[in-house]
Amino acid sequence: MNRDFRLGGDLPINRLGFGAMRLPSQQGMGGPSRDPENGRAVLRHAVELGVNHLDTADFYVSVGGEVRANTLIREALHPYPSGLVIATKVGPVFGPGGLSHGTPADMRGFVEANLEGLGVDRLDLVYLRVGAMEPPHGESIADRFEALAALREEGLIRHLGLSNVDTGHLAEARAIAPVAAVQNHAAQSDEADLLFVCEESGIAFVPFFPVGGGQGLDDERLAKVAARYGATAQQISLARLLASSPVTLAIPGTGSLSHLEDNMNAAGITLTEEDLADLA
Repeated sequence: MNRDFRLGGDLPINRLGFGAMRLPSQQGMGGPSRDPENGRAVLRHAVELGVNHLDTADFYVSVGGEVRANTLIREALHPYPSGLVIATKVGPVFGPGGLSHGTPADMRGFVEANLEGLGVDRLDLVYLRVGAMEPPHGESIADRFEALAALREEGLIRHLGLSNVDTGHLAEARAIAPVAAVQNHAAQSDEADLLFVCEESGIAFVPFFPVGGGQGLDDERLAKVAARYGATAQQISLARLLASSPVTLAIPGTGSLSHLEDNMNAAGITLTEEDLADLA
């Protein structure tokens, strides 16, 4: 199994990366703050273990905004080591009334907030995030993606991606500018169709919640295969994800040093055809 991927055709990264959503808060976005020093320690150790693809967002913050994922990344790792790729997402607006989405005119402010928070002059990868957990089928994303494409032309963004979209959105965006990555929930209805397009086009497919979003993994099939390797169900889940396609990337997130090491050890597990058949 090839453990590397060339994002956008020019950024070499390990297929097993790290998602920063859980660093500011134990409950993900908007929960009670974690100890910032713990988050910085996790990030530093992730890089020590070979992670060179971080996934973050300016809106990954604890309740009240006391702890921010981008700030932790900058404090822990800046000046960034050569070859580190940082991906971020823009689009959602979280307010008292719940979730809404920015307009095309808002995109510049979103991008500039990430540039400032991360302490960089150009963002490696920016996803346009649309919808909540299900893609907004039939809703055009062209005007927002065009705004991001213009910022890419200015040199503020290296590569563009899409998050929480369907195949129609991907086609719409690719008619405007190249798409380097798609980040979707692995269980959405047209995953197979999206993955096929990504494979045909060399686009990274990056499932969020790659190991269940914190839910228990007690599937008997996972447990059976895990026993063969002396591994955890979570490690087998990650290994299966990486085995599913050469364009699939995994970005498990955690605020725990021990869980981080467990996740990274999944890269050393190569599942056999028998294993994959048992997991099907």
